[in-house]
Amino acid sequence: MLISMYKSIYREIILDNYKHPQNFGRLKKPTVSYGHDNPLCGDEIGMDVVVKENKIKDIAFYGQGCAISIASSSLLTDFVKGRTIGEVQKINKDDMLEFLGTSLTPTRLTCALLPLEVLHKALSLLQ
Repeated sequence: MLISMYKSIYREIILDNYKHPQNFGRLKKPTVSYGHDNPLCGDEIGMDVVVKENKIKDIAFYGQGCAISIASSSLLTDFVKGRTIGEVQKINKDDMLEFLGTSLTPTRLTCALLPLEVLHKALSLLQ
C-alpha cells in the first residue's frame, strides 16, 4: 500500500511537470543554446542558457517529447537556476532519477537523461 502511494505521488509529479512545465520557451539573448534529439523515441530538447559570473542566471528549454523528457527538463532547469557551472556539471544519472522520484526502464532512462545531456553539452560549448 505504501509503495503504491509513493508511485502515485511520483506519477503526479511527472504528469504535473509534463502538463505545466517550468521554464518552457526560448530566451531572447542566451549566452549559449544547444539542442539534441533521441532518435530512438523522437524526443527533441533544446536549451537556452544565460551565464553570468560562472552561474546560471536564467535557463529555458524548448522542443517536444514524452512526459518523462519534458518533466525531467522542467525539473532540471528549475533546479540549476543560480547554481555554478561546476555544480551543474556534477549532476548525473542518479540525480535525475532522484528529481523524478522513480526508477525507469532503460528506454525511459534515455528520455530522462536527454535534458541533462543537452545542458552538459551547452555548457561545454562555453569553454
